[in-house]
Amino acid sequence: MIISSPEDYREAARRKLPPFLFHYLDGGAYAEETLRRNVSDFRGVSLRQRVLKDATGLSLETKLFDETLAMPVVMAPVGLTGMYARRGEVQLAKAAASRGVPMTLSTVSVCPIEEVAPAIDRPMWFQLYVLRDRGFMKDALERAKAAGVKTLVFTVDMPVPGARYRDAHSGMSGPNAAMRRLWQAATHPAWAWDVGLHGRPHDLGNISRFLGQSTGLADYIGWLGQNFDPSISWKDLQWIRDAWDGPMIIKGVLDPDDARDAVAFGADGIVVSNHGGRQLDGVLSSARALPSIAEAVAGRLRILADSGVRNGLDVVRALALGADAVMLGRPAIYALATDGAAGVANLLDLIDREMRVAMTLTGANCIADIGPHCLVKTAASAE
Repeated sequence: MIISSPEDYREAARRKLPPFLFHYLDGGAYAEETLRRNVSDFRGVSLRQRVLKDATGLSLETKLFDETLAMPVVMAPVGLTGMYARRGEVQLAKAAASRGVPMTLSTVSVCPIEEVAPAIDRPMWFQLYVLRDRGFMKDALERAKAAGVKTLVFTVDMPVPGARYRDAHSGMSGPNAAMRRLWQAATHPAWAWDVGLHGRPHDLGNISRFLGQSTGLADYIGWLGQNFDPSISWKDLQWIRDAWDGPMIIKGVLDPDDARDAVAFGADGIVVSNHGGRQLDGVLSSARALPSIAEAVAGRLRILADSGVRNGLDVVRALALGADAVMLGRPAIYALATDGAAGVANLLDLIDREMRVAMTLTGANCIADIGPHCLVKTAASAE
């Protein structure tokens, strides 16, 4: 299959992966309306095309939390990444580091912190949920610090799991799920050879280290489901804010009032996100939520965005809407599933080229040049 754009990796991944893994990655909650709007709303953002603007010396480099990034892109935390390619988190981290951007390791990664951090020559980021088991959270934070992690991403939009109906149909859950997954693996030999046989252990590395025993897919669904904490509030994060001396980012903000609360709490950044449309269907897309949140925080913390970003043009659109950087989730895992670290590196190269074209044609020579003035003003946006 010819890969000419970031979107091509989705179809390539669909062909290679067992359906239970592809649909777990690709799907959303309920009727998946927010999942679709995440993409369509970014595509509906109109940029001002400018001409005769000298693009000599155009640069994508940016600073984020005292870290220099080759482009305003961070690899988002994605659970079970190691099931999409052999030791997937390590491959993803290496590819990101080779292109000068950070990778965020998920709490529920296959590869543990201690395997991923030494594989790269720059600090990775680490994502953590608020869980009932505070002992696990304390252990994970201590291990992250020991591994050189500086930036903590706290995901707060998952006090309960979303209703993801695709999973029951695909074999991720539902009747005879284990047998269905085994059959799917047998009928997808490239994945079975690369990951099924040679990607072991198929383990939740960070959780296994804490529990002192191996874990698997049943534990992923069961242990997490039992440990999500619907009682969480800002006060439950304070001990972490006090203990963590690096940048702390709150991921899962969609409302300006919550963004103001993050400022009052002392967060260094937020991620405008609806969890990729995987939690509450019918909420705002990130593209729609960004402008009012950017206005609410007024530069008092850094804003990242995910959910619906699919290519380099979307990165520019997100920056114009008020973000300082974006997090890439699904596109990076599609590329990883297709061709491992080489696929992710190529994806980032494609995004780099697309951003340069978009910036040249909007008259932006550097990331700081991208802002609301790059957007076409419509009657609706002027109100």
